[in-house]
Amino acid sequence: MSKSERPSTQCPVGRTLERVGDYWTLLILRDAFQGLTRFDQFEKSLGVAPNILTKRLAGLVESGFLEKHAYNERPPRYEYRLTDRGRDFAPVLTAMLAFGNRQLAPEGVCGQLVDRDTGLAAEPIMVDRISGKPITAEAFAYAAGPAAGSEVLDRVAFIAAKQASAR
Repeated sequence: MSKSERPSTQCPVGRTLERVGDYWTLLILRDAFQGLTRFDQFEKSLGVAPNILTKRLAGLVESGFLEKHAYNERPPRYEYRLTDRGRDFAPVLTAMLAFGNRQLAPEGVCGQLVDRDTGLAAEPIMVDRISGKPITAEAFAYAAGPAAGSEVLDRVAFIAAKQASAR
């Protein structure tokens, strides 16, 4: 089923995947967070075909993660800069980096976040902004939000019933 055939979803994970759930798209965002802005920089860093890069950059602009700014008129050349929405995606990539290092790096850590002042490696975790508690399955549960429609309400009810029957 193609993206255009897929029904729209209220699920926040599904909505995010609709916009960034592609290998090249995530790597473009990774590179944008590391300061790359120009087509040729992305192309060199990623080794991606120009037609694929063009399509993914256009999708990130359309989805509001990047803004396109001209830096040369002849020939036309553009920079792609992170928007507020794009910058708000940083914790997602940080979580993916931490997971990849913990679970998918049999050879050891190949890339990591380090403290700019000390150079010490960071160990990212996700915490609740209000309580400061680490987000774990034991401490937090998925629940329907105030704007939830039947799709989300049905899923939450299904999961709650499954959990109740497992007790």
